[in-house]
Amino acid sequence: MKEAVVCDSSCLIALERIGHLDLLPALFHPVQAPPAVHQEFGASPEWLRVEAPTDRALVTALGMLMDAGEAEAVALASERGWLIILDDRQARAVARRLDLQIVGTVAILVRAKKQGLIEAIGPLLDDLAENEFRIGEALRQEALRLAGE
Repeated sequence: MKEAVVCDSSCLIALERIGHLDLLPALFHPVQAPPAVHQEFGASPEWLRVEAPTDRALVTALGMLMDAGEAEAVALASERGWLIILDDRQARAVARRLDLQIVGTVAILVRAKKQGLIEAIGPLLDDLAENEFRIGEALRQEALRLAGE
């Protein structure tokens, strides 16, 4: 059984740019995004469910600390009690304070490698970097270690 997840736009955009958006439905179900993330992403894959968080006060409060897509994604994940894919450092810190389980785009690649969906993450990390997705050297090395590369 696959785990349910809420996505922020950075993951959707990054995986689309490197041609591996298909990893999300292969690893998770359902995959949800709030309307602000859907708008930022600009595409509608059939497997992506768009749903708005109901706690508008939480979205407003979170919006003072992060962008609209992140605020809606954090609020939706909090309401559902689901895993959230979130890359922004500040948004991750806030999500942790809300006791959310968080993974980032790089962790998605590690999971995909461990499940045999991709052969290697090294070239994909390079592709992400070439597509303006910043990955610190420590994160890159840890991801390669976790992936056995």
